[in-house]
Amino acid sequence: MKKALLIFCATLMLSFVAIAQSQEQGNARFHGYGTYGLRYNNFGAGAGIEYFFVDKFALMPSFTFVFPQVGKESNFSADLRYYVSEGASQLYFMAGYSQTWQDTQPDGAGARRNSKGANMGVGAYIALTEGIGLSTEFRFQSPYPREVGFRVGLALPL
Repeated sequence: MKKALLIFCATLMLSFVAIAQSQEQGNARFHGYGTYGLRYNNFGAGAGIEYFFVDKFALMPSFTFVFPQVGKESNFSADLRYYVSEGASQLYFMAGYSQTWQDTQPDGAGARRNSKGANMGVGAYIALTEGIGLSTEFRFQSPYPREVGFRVGLALPL
C-alpha cells in the first residue's frame, strides 16, 4: 500500500513539471525548503503551499521544524506575497503572521514558549526548468527568538 501511494504521488508530481508556472490567479506551487537563522545559527526544514488568489498576489502558509542545539522549535507562518517582476526571475515582497513554539529543555519536559507576531521579507522564485524553480527568501520574524534568516528550497507547480 505504501509503495503504491509513493508511486502515485511521484507520478502526480512529475505530471505537473511540464506546466509553465506564472503568477496568474488560481495557480499554486509546493515549496520544500531549508532555513538558517543568523542570530542563533539554527537550521530548519519546512514546506508550504503558495496560492495565487489574484494576479501577482499569493498566500503562502508554511510550517517549519527548527533544530536548535537544545530542545525543540517549530514555526507556522501565513504570508502574503506581492510579486514585482515576472519571467525567469520573479522578485517578491512578503509580510504575514507567524507563530513559534519552543521547548527549551532536551527531554521535552522543560519550559514551553508560544510566541505570536509578524514576519516580513523579500524573496525570489528563479525558474530552473519549465516547471521547477529555486525559491529563496530573506526574512525577519518578530516572535521570540526574533530571528533574521534565509530560506532556500525548490518549488513545484501544483
